[in-house]
Amino acid sequence: MEPLLDRALVARFPAPRSFTGDDCLELHLHGGAAVVQGLLDALRALPGLRPAEPGEFTRRAFEVKAGKLDLTEVEGLADLLAAQTAAQRRQALALVSGSVRAVYARWRAELLRALAAVEAVIDFGEDEGIADEVAAAVRPRCAALRAELAARAGALRRGRAVREGVRVALVGAPNAGKSSLLNALAGRDAAIVSPFPGTTRDVLETALELAGARVLLTDAAGIRETHDPVEAEGVRRARAALRAAHIRHRRPGDPAAAALVTRERHADALRRCVAALDRYDACWDELELASEELRAAVRAMGSVTGEVGTEEVLDSVFGEFCIGK
Repeated sequence: MEPLLDRALVARFPAPRSFTGDDCLELHLHGGAAVVQGLLDALRALPGLRPAEPGEFTRRAFEVKAGKLDLTEVEGLADLLAAQTAAQRRQALALVSGSVRAVYARWRAELLRALAAVEAVIDFGEDEGIADEVAAAVRPRCAALRAELAARAGALRRGRAVREGVRVALVGAPNAGKSSLLNALAGRDAAIVSPFPGTTRDVLETALELAGARVLLTDAAGIRETHDPVEAEGVRRARAALRAAHIRHRRPGDPAAAALVTRERHADALRRCVAALDRYDACWDELELASEELRAAVRAMGSVTGEVGTEEVLDSVFGEFCIGK
């Protein structure tokens, strides 16, 4: 008889009522490392079983059971698993809930309607008497959509700041109290404080949660002219930290906008869509060319949610997960 590994709870999820849409079995063990390792060793010894690749379960939910998740929801799940602050949690949940997916779907539907109108003129204009004015009426709608997409593409900086943290640099003259302020905000002695100028030579970074947001606070050398080569290097790094810092004062904006564009690939897709709409506007009266540019805009929009995608994009998205998930 095989030795007892643990007394566990086993939960069965029959297809399609599981995360992946497949038949699933979950084992709920006691959390000791020896218990978990013993079970993993026993499972590896069974024929046909192997450890999951990073993000493999989520990828199955995306690929095997179409409609379970789209790429924005997958990214939201990865962000939710990594969330450390309330702001990160809220932004991730906006993705996971499908509300972001709905916005991209609305944009794509608007593009498809424009494309359908243009192609109707191309295919049936002469036979059915559909006037070119039908296609011309699409132009202002595309212009309005183009303006909205361009504005959203510019929200990447805010969305990324929520995901990765807002960088705040403490800069100033030597002995201005930067290290003391850092320690006070961190609630611990993160930086050495002394009455002597030039104590801080390197850049110190401390992660904080302020008002629900992740803040990466950096303390650097006091900025002054110096002949000390070590201190001069510290001043150079302080200036670099200042350049890398985010906005230094509050600016009004739509707090929901950041959740729509949280990654570079989102902004890139919107920029490609905007460029295609610009080309459409330049050739809108040449219907064959105009329809091709609208198709390019539809493809760019579909790449965000995964309706149009490449293996490289999928590998990048699912590679954000740890083993399994």
